[in-house]
Amino acid sequence: MNPDNARIGEIIDNAKISPYQIVILALCFLIVLVDGFDTAAIGYIAPSLREEWGLLPAQLSPVFGTGLFGLMVGSLILGPVADANGRKRVLLISVLVFGLATLASAFTHSIESLTILRFITGIGLGGAMPACIALSAEYSPARRRMIMVTLSWSGFTAGLALGGMLAAHMIPAFGWRSVLVLGGVMPLALLPLLAWLMPESVRFMASSGKHADTLRRVVERITRKSWSGVTILDDERPTQVRSPISHLFIDGRLVRTLLLWVTFFCSLFVFYLLTSWLPTLLKEAGYDIAYASRIGAMMPLGGTVGAVLMALLMDRVGPYPVLTLSYSVTAVVIAVTGYVMGDPYQLAAMVFLIGFGVAGAQNGLNLVSATLYPTAARVTGVSWAMAVGRCGSIVGSTLGAWFISTAGTSQVFFHWLALPVLIGATAIGGLYWLSTRRNPTVKPAQVAHAETQ
Repeated sequence: MNPDNARIGEIIDNAKISPYQIVILALCFLIVLVDGFDTAAIGYIAPSLREEWGLLPAQLSPVFGTGLFGLMVGSLILGPVADANGRKRVLLISVLVFGLATLASAFTHSIESLTILRFITGIGLGGAMPACIALSAEYSPARRRMIMVTLSWSGFTAGLALGGMLAAHMIPAFGWRSVLVLGGVMPLALLPLLAWLMPESVRFMASSGKHADTLRRVVERITRKSWSGVTILDDERPTQVRSPISHLFIDGRLVRTLLLWVTFFCSLFVFYLLTSWLPTLLKEAGYDIAYASRIGAMMPLGGTVGAVLMALLMDRVGPYPVLTLSYSVTAVVIAVTGYVMGDPYQLAAMVFLIGFGVAGAQNGLNLVSATLYPTAARVTGVSWAMAVGRCGSIVGSTLGAWFISTAGTSQVFFHWLALPVLIGATAIGGLYWLSTRRNPTVKPAQVAHAETQ
């Protein structure tokens, strides 16, 4: 290569991790933390909302479903927009939208207006999360990418757990509206900090010459040395395909994209069904709201712990075998959970393990989605995979009441819930097989790293 040129991927990978990169990952952590808090808020307030407004369980389904439908719409639309126009701009707009909509939800007085506001909230959430995944992946060196991205993304499950813990105290003291007020104020307070400190994607800037000066300043903050006179290039060759969406299905990615989508669908189906309906299910089993919130918080707490431990393992042996094993073991855990509903301590432990296996694995799955696609379609690849996952979350959350009533017993309910987790394990195993078949000389731990370049 010309000595006056340098590749952005090589710069990031060869440099020591700088305080500036840690700040970026910390900002991503905070974004997905408030994102997770707002996503789970409706599930934690649902029992109190139902009691105050005199609603049947089925009447809450549209509130769950439209919020997740908004997430899907936001992912589908804003992902390609971010790839075409920049990650930061879409991220800021998304945070503003879901912050304002969540705050407005605290002052609603009808199920119809709450449903509309949850849809708008979902659009903002759907735009923020994929952009955060792409940014954290692009600012992390390959040798530490799995753990760094996981630590930043663990903010989502931490936000879910924080929501449960705070809801247990806030709802009895201040009412359910206080949870939504907090969920709206947090992202709005974070917005000025993001506008000031969050940079644009390095790979997005490297793909266009008009961002050369800004990119050079960002690289100098990372490497702490001058890059004057050096042209910083993207790692990928310029593409003639203009639509980011087309990259999901060309160059042998069709089957891999479909397998990824199946895993996302199954994983988020189970995760959101439990996140939305577990507090209600526990209340019907005889637990009060405070206890139900605490047990429900064990799932995202387990996800946070699982994400970090699995990321350390995935950096050593690769994401695919770890994810396959995680989903397989969790299916067994889910199948036996219905038999311990009467014991709060055993139940809390089982919910923790479900979160460890499903929510923890979801963090690794998010990074896998960021490694399968080139710069021109990275946010699109992540956001469309998450959009398909949102379809699973919509189905799971809206059919939760039907699942509970039709199953009849908690044992049958959890037996049914184990099946999609097994399907997800099979799909991610197929993706692993395709990746190793494409390059059988690459060790499992190198698969995701190689695909990122």
